[in-house]
Amino acid sequence: MRQIIFALFGGILMGLTPTPKNAFYLAWVALIPLWILTIKSKKIELAFLSQKAFLAPFFDSKVIIPFAWGFGYHGLALFWITGVHPMTWMGVPWLASLAIAIFCWLFITFWGAALVVAWSLGMTFFEKLRLKRFKDNFTPIDALLRVLIGTAIWCGLESIWSQGSLWWSSLSYTQSPYNLAILQFGQFSGSSTITALIIAINGLIAEGLIFTNKKSQIAKFSLLVLPITLCFILHLYGSYLYDRPVEKSSKTAIKVGIIQGNIPNEIKLYAEGFRKAIEGYTNGYKILADRGVDAVLTPEGALPFLPSDLMRSPLIAAIREKGVVAWVGAFAGKELGYVNTLYTITGKGDIFSRYHKVNLVPFGEYVPFREIIGGVIKRLSPLDDQQIAGNPNQIFDTPLGRAIVGICYDSAYGEHFRRQTARGGEFIITASNNAHYSKAMPAQHHALDVMRAIETDRWAARATNTGYSAVVDPRGKTLWISRINTYELHVDTIYRRQTQTLYVKWGDWLTVVLLVLGISSWSLRFLYF
Repeated sequence: MRQIIFALFGGILMGLTPTPKNAFYLAWVALIPLWILTIKSKKIELAFLSQKAFLAPFFDSKVIIPFAWGFGYHGLALFWITGVHPMTWMGVPWLASLAIAIFCWLFITFWGAALVVAWSLGMTFFEKLRLKRFKDNFTPIDALLRVLIGTAIWCGLESIWSQGSLWWSSLSYTQSPYNLAILQFGQFSGSSTITALIIAINGLIAEGLIFTNKKSQIAKFSLLVLPITLCFILHLYGSYLYDRPVEKSSKTAIKVGIIQGNIPNEIKLYAEGFRKAIEGYTNGYKILADRGVDAVLTPEGALPFLPSDLMRSPLIAAIREKGVVAWVGAFAGKELGYVNTLYTITGKGDIFSRYHKVNLVPFGEYVPFREIIGGVIKRLSPLDDQQIAGNPNQIFDTPLGRAIVGICYDSAYGEHFRRQTARGGEFIITASNNAHYSKAMPAQHHALDVMRAIETDRWAARATNTGYSAVVDPRGKTLWISRINTYELHVDTIYRRQTQTLYVKWGDWLTVVLLVLGISSWSLRFLYF
C-alpha cells in the first residue's frame, strides 16, 4: 500500500500543475515517484488473488502502481468533466445526469492511466533485458540510456494517443499558460518537445536518487546536478526566445472585434436562447463595426441555425448594412447529421468560405466505441442528430487572408493547426462554446490555444460563448482575456505572419529521433559494451 500511495501522491502532484491550479513547477518533480517505483518496486501480493488467479495480472506492481499515478494525474486534471452535471435542462434526471458525468470522468481518466501503465511495462521490458545481460553491473551510462528510453517511450505513446479522440491531458499542457519560457520550445517539435523535457528532467533526478554504487559517488552527484543545471539552462534559453520582439506592421494588421455572447446552455437551443443570441450578436456586431474593426469573430454555434435560417437572420441584415466581414458560428446540414461550422460572411452578406469542425467532443457530440457503450451513455449533445466531423485538410480563405481555424476541441490537436499553417495560414481564429463544464475547462482550453500560437508562431484571436475569450501573440503572451460568464465586446489588433517554425516544417520529428536514438543506443550497449 505504501508503494501505491506513493505513486498516487506523485500523480496528484502532477494533477495540480495544469491551470487553473497553476502549480506548473511541480511537473518537474512529480514523475519521480513513478520512475523510482517502476524500476525498484517489489511484487505486490494480495491474499484474495490466490482465489482469483485471473485477476493477478491487473494487480501486478508494474500495472497497479503506474495506474495509481495515472489515476491521480488524469483524474484530478480532468475532474472538470464532472461539471457537465446537472443535465436536467436536457431532460436528463438528476441522478442519471450524475451517473453519466461520473462515467465520462472515469472512462477518460482510465484511458489516460492506461498510457502510464503502457509506459511502465515498456520500461520494465528494457530493464529485464538489461538485468539478464549485465545483472547488477549498473553504470552511469545505463542511467542515461534509461532516461533516453523512458523519454522516447512516453513521447511515442503520447504521439499514438494524440491520433485518437480522447486527447487532452498531455504532460506538455502542464506548463501552459504561465511557463512561457519552456513553452517556446514548442516551436521546435510541438508539444512533444515540452513532454520530452519534463520526462528527461524527472528521469535524471530519479536516476540520481536510485544510483547506489558506493564506488561512484561522483557519478551519483553528477546525475543529480545535471538535471538541475539543464533545467536552469532550458529556462534561460526559453526566456531569450520569449523576449525576442514580435514584428508588427500596419500592412499586415487586422483589427478584430470579439463578441462573447454569454448564452447559457440551459436556454441556448430554446426560444429564449435564440432571442438573446440574435439580439446580443446583432447589436454587438453593430457596435464593433462602428468602432472601425476589419472583422468580427463570434463563438462556436453563436447562431445555432442552418444556412437557410442564418441568411435570413437580423445579423446578416446588419452585416449588409455595415459592410464589415464577420466570422459566424452556426451549423450546416448533412444527410446523416449536422456539421459544426464557422462561416466567413462578406460585407455584402454573402458566404465567402466555411470551416467544418474536425475533432468532435467525445460523449458530447458523438460516443466513442459506440457499439460497446452507446446504449449505456447515449449522447450528451443537445442536438437531435449525430454530428459529423469535417475534412482535416480544409483551407479557410477570407477577404483578410488565409486563416488557421479551430472550433472548440480542435484546440487540443497541435497537428491540426500545424497542417493549416504549413498550407499558408497567416493567423489563428478559434471559436468555442465552453459553457458545458466547470471553470477549469475554459482555463485549460485557453492554455491549449496559447500553445498553438507559440508552435505556429501566429497571432490568435479566440471567441467563446461564456469565456475565456482572448487575444494571444506569437510568444504566447495573453494580451487580453475576458471574464467568465459575462457578455463582452472587445477590439484588438492581430497581425498576419508567414514565418514557418521547425514544427510547422517538419512536424513531430523529435519523437521519431528519440525512438530511433533510444533503440539504437540500447542495442549498441546490449551487443557490444
